[in-house]
Amino acid sequence: MASLAQWIEGARPRTLPNAIAPVLVGSGAAYGVGGFSWLLSGLLLMMSLSLIVGVNYANDYSDGIRGTDEARVGPLRLVGSGLAKPKSVLIAAWVCFGLAAVIGLGVVVLTKQWIMLAIGAASIIAAWFYTGGKRPYGYAGFGELAVFVFFGLVAVLGTLYVQADMVSGVSIGAAVAVGAFSSAVLIANNLRDIPTDTETGKRTLAVRLGDRDTRSLYTAVLAVPFLMTVLLGMRQPLTLLGFLALPVALPALSKVLRGGTGLALIPVLRDTGMAMLVWAIGTTIGLALG
Repeated sequence: MASLAQWIEGARPRTLPNAIAPVLVGSGAAYGVGGFSWLLSGLLLMMSLSLIVGVNYANDYSDGIRGTDEARVGPLRLVGSGLAKPKSVLIAAWVCFGLAAVIGLGVVVLTKQWIMLAIGAASIIAAWFYTGGKRPYGYAGFGELAVFVFFGLVAVLGTLYVQADMVSGVSIGAAVAVGAFSSAVLIANNLRDIPTDTETGKRTLAVRLGDRDTRSLYTAVLAVPFLMTVLLGMRQPLTLLGFLALPVALPALSKVLRGGTGLALIPVLRDTGMAMLVWAIGTTIGLALG
């Protein structure tokens, strides 16, 4: 039986910046236009965290029962390692999804933004079918696109919209940057797993592109948030604080460009996630005070 520490590791804490960053940025944008709410921001953060832990457990379950995690190099997999029964991990995933749904319903009741019901339902469906179901889209190379949309555009703009009842050009630029960071995290993960995913028939975007082009893609996607910082800075100069993330991102980029493989790529996920969080904090301050 898996210990509490192993369940926590199985939730993949290194991915939590993907859930925290968009809520920070969206809330900073809401504060900047006078629409910020501590209650709504807190609820949205809890919902976002529940969703990402849910998708991580769902991924652990689906990959585990398919046998694609048996030779995986990365963080602990509960089902693939045999530490937890598949049913237990599946229940954990749906408990997290259920919690996200309840919190989301509370947000909708408080704000009367009924369209968010459909967006929330789509988010949960996308989270499950990433690796779940008969034809998971994560196995077909669309994972990075889904992460960009749901943990970038939807999460940032949704956070702003439920608090301020609006979106803006600046917030769209910030959402694109957060989505690019989230996609870069997944690209790094899938780059590391190219050998094992190829063997098990998991046709991620990295498998389809190959090692060299995946490294080029990571470089290009990681550059997007900093390009957006330049553009955002033209409108709100304080958002240039996003460049504080550059020293955090460069070590990750260096490992990718130098051809790191396997275990050497694990720190890339951590550093990319931390760069996202630092960028989000800096940009949130800029949006809120600018």
